[in-house]
Amino acid sequence: MENTALIIIDLQIGVQSEATPLYNLANVIDGVNQRIRLFRERNNPVIFVQHNDAELVLNSPSWQLFPELDCKDTDIYINKTHANSFYKTNLKNQLMKLNINKLEICGAQTEYCVDTTIRMAHGLGYQLFMKKGLTTTLNNDLLGAKIIIEHHENIWNNRFLTFF
Repeated sequence: MENTALIIIDLQIGVQSEATPLYNLANVIDGVNQRIRLFRERNNPVIFVQHNDAELVLNSPSWQLFPELDCKDTDIYINKTHANSFYKTNLKNQLMKLNINKLEICGAQTEYCVDTTIRMAHGLGYQLFMKKGLTTTLNNDLLGAKIIIEHHENIWNNRFLTFF
């Protein structure tokens, strides 16, 4: 895991509502916390990426990370306004400063910010990893969240990242 950072994307309170909950959220958060513990034990960086826009207003209650997440002041926090975690953020500079060339990705929403960030990171030359089942999303009018996640994991597998 040398030169590897854990990127946790948009696991924020306002990404879901009571009417439209994130799929399998409790298990995703539990799995993400396990990864966080492992990264901290190995002194690898933990990076939280938080989206902000008209619905997720910076520093508002909906913008906050889920309280169940194991966040620490020593973690790195990146604010973004686009699905791509690298777009107009200091993420790439932070990774360069830390000499990071490998990323493990998890978070929400699978088909939006997670997918866009994976593709961008791949294009930038990062080696990418993911533990299956550590992304989440919402059901939509066309597909259920479980199918969306399975579909994206199938696309990413051995093309954009390596699962373990």
